[in-house]
Amino acid sequence: MPEVADIPLGLRRGRPPSRAAQASPVAAPARALPAGYVQLGMAKEIAPTLRAFGLDPDPIIQAAGLDPRLFEDGANLIPHRALGRLCALSVSHTQCRHFGLLVGRRATILSLGLVGRLMLHSETFGDALRGLVAHLSVQDRVIVPSLDVAGDTAVFSHAVYQPGMESADQITDGAIACAVNAIRALLGADWAPSEVLLARGQPADTDPYRRHFRAPVRFDQEMAALVFPSRCLERRIAGADPLLRTMLEERIQQLKGAQGPEFPDDIRRLLRVRLTSDRCSADAVADLLTIHRRTLTRRLKDGGSGYRDISNEIRFEIARQLLEDTTVSLGEIAAALGYSEASAFTRAFRRWSGETPTAWRAKHRRDGQRSSHEPQGGPSQSATTRGEQSMKSHPIAANRANEAIELRSNLFRHKWQPDLCCAVPEHHPVPNFVTGEQWDFEGTWEGPISPPGLNPTTAEPGMRFNGFHLFQSVGTHGRLALMRV
Repeated sequence: MPEVADIPLGLRRGRPPSRAAQASPVAAPARALPAGYVQLGMAKEIAPTLRAFGLDPDPIIQAAGLDPRLFEDGANLIPHRALGRLCALSVSHTQCRHFGLLVGRRATILSLGLVGRLMLHSETFGDALRGLVAHLSVQDRVIVPSLDVAGDTAVFSHAVYQPGMESADQITDGAIACAVNAIRALLGADWAPSEVLLARGQPADTDPYRRHFRAPVRFDQEMAALVFPSRCLERRIAGADPLLRTMLEERIQQLKGAQGPEFPDDIRRLLRVRLTSDRCSADAVADLLTIHRRTLTRRLKDGGSGYRDISNEIRFEIARQLLEDTTVSLGEIAAALGYSEASAFTRAFRRWSGETPTAWRAKHRRDGQRSSHEPQGGPSQSATTRGEQSMKSHPIAANRANEAIELRSNLFRHKWQPDLCCAVPEHHPVPNFVTGEQWDFEGTWEGPISPPGLNPTTAEPGMRFNGFHLFQSVGTHGRLALMRV
């Protein structure tokens, strides 16, 4: 049986790959992923992104301890620590706090290597995402994806799980941006999520995020995720080849079988997406792996680890990322990690780090979170999209009830009654009735000038108590003229 290969990248400015290119069955990478390494994949786009700023990428790549020639092939392997360092150096040289977004914006579904190819030939969109969740570890041991479905809402999240990983916010931004490009390759270029959640502080200029995602974006969240209607998971993938899918699945299983003793790292991956839920006990993890609790303990011990040690390691990593990259309160971090009160979390954090969470945040909080630069002549994209169902039922991304109402709001227009508009405070989930079939995302209102037809005096009570405000914008066509998009 012929082996299957990654297809070279070289796809730019949103041009979808041809089906002939997607289906070429030639030789695949033969190496399993060693511990501490990651396949270059999306990070291959760091070099052209630096060039777009007028910078020579080679000295920056060398300063991170890497050979620039590695960036000629997305299948090459690099240490994940070097990847984090390279992202930090790139942000420093460009002074662009959304550098990771720009890298991910250039990436395609083929940047995901064999797993991306498998997604292209999956039967349904749900199968494609579940394949990504199940198999990404064969080429990436930095990011762990997760797919959760609650009723009508699906949440596709990404998280950095390696302890002490530098530039987690940039890596996650890039992964989420690449995920959107991958989904558009599967479902069409006009696809957009209901909303996007990012576990990072809000930059001064949020337009690059809205231009790429074409959806409301909420910053300072406990997780980085795409939210969309769960019915999308049932959509079939056009042009999927069952034979090629079988070949890809066999090749991925071969790579998995060739991996070394990575059991403790596998547990870290599981816990990174489960510690913020009730499914993180040792018994629950053993049940998930269909092994006995004693077997779990023995295999971790053989790898020089214990379940409690790994659990605390991941708790500390989640807390560290939220303290450094967001303004999420200590109470919310404590609740996300399963602590009954902030004081219990503070005591645990002091044991892990030797200082309080407040002191850690003051020392390690990223400076210039709100500064933002972008290369001149960078790609621009349309900002029209759909607003779909909310995720009020999701435990991590639930609305913060005590947060103050701000003037900045996301605006939607009814497709069939174009005079009917809806304003939703930016920090609120999108209401359930604002579905993709009936509403378009129009942009963002920042004030102090109101969109035509919106009276701030009457709008504020509705937005405060209901989470939205309906109004009529008579005589306007296309985008509401006073919105910043």
